[in-house]
Amino acid sequence: MQKHEGYIASAANPRVKEWAKLKERKYREREGKFVLEGIHLVKEALLAAWPLDVVAYDAGRGIPAELTAARDKSAADAGRSGPAWIPVSPEVIARCSQSETPQPVFAVARKRPAAALDALFDSRSALVAVLDGVQDPGNVGTIVRSAVACGATGVILGRGTADLYNAKTLRATMGALFHVPVMEAELAEVLPQARERGVAVAGTSLKAARSCYDYDFRRGVWLVFGNEGSGLSPAASDAVADHLIIPMQGRAESLNVAMAATVLLFEAQRQRMFSNR
Repeated sequence: MQKHEGYIASAANPRVKEWAKLKERKYREREGKFVLEGIHLVKEALLAAWPLDVVAYDAGRGIPAELTAARDKSAADAGRSGPAWIPVSPEVIARCSQSETPQPVFAVARKRPAAALDALFDSRSALVAVLDGVQDPGNVGTIVRSAVACGATGVILGRGTADLYNAKTLRATMGALFHVPVMEAELAEVLPQARERGVAVAGTSLKAARSCYDYDFRRGVWLVFGNEGSGLSPAASDAVADHLIIPMQGRAESLNVAMAATVLLFEAQRQRMFSNR
C-alpha cells in the first residue's frame, strides 16, 4: 500500500535531521539505514523490492515520471507495504544530499541482513570478488557493478575497504548492489576457510608468471583484489593460492584495480558460458 504523508518544508524538521545524519558512516551503522540519492538509484531499489522507509521528492516538481511505474509495481507487490512518499522542499533535499547538484528525490533505505557466507563456499560454482583494502569508493562501486554483470555469487569487503553505503560508492554501483549479496568479513579468517572447502583463491600480481587466460575459472573461485597503492595485504597475499598476471602488450605498468577486477570477472564469465576447454 502506498503511504503519502504531509509536506516537509524545514530542514530543521526532526525527521530531516535524522535522515541527514545518515551521511555519516557511524549513524548508518547504528541505524542500519542509508540514503539513496537520485532517480536512478531509487528506481532500481523500488524495482528490486529493496526495503525503503521513505521516498522524499521535491514538492514543486512532483514525483519524477521515471518513478511512477516503479512506485506502482512496488505498491502492487503482495504482502509488502511500500515506503512513505513525502513531498519536501529543495532545502530538505539539499540537507540530506551529498551531491553538489542534488537530484529532486532521495530515499531512506534499510540495510539488508548480511547473507550467510556458506552460500559463497560452493566449490563448483562460486564466483566471488573479494576486496582487500580497496579505498576508492568509485573502484568499489565499479567492482560491484562488474560482479553483477558477470553473474558473480557475491562480493566480500575486507578491512579498510570503502563503505558500500557511502554516497560515492552507491552512485558507482549504478544500483548493482540490489542484485548481489555484499558483505563485510575478516579476510584472514574467510580466505583460509574458502581454500579448506575446496574453493580456488586467486589474486593478481605483477610478479606472477601465470596468465589469467591460462587459469581455470570454471570451478568455484574467489578473486582477491588489493589496495590501489600497496596491493594485497600480507595476510591476504599469504591466503591466495594462485597469483595471476593480466598480460599487457602496451607500455602501461599496471591496470586500475576496478579494471583488473573487470578483466578477471569477464574472463571467468567467458570460460563458464562460452568456452569448451
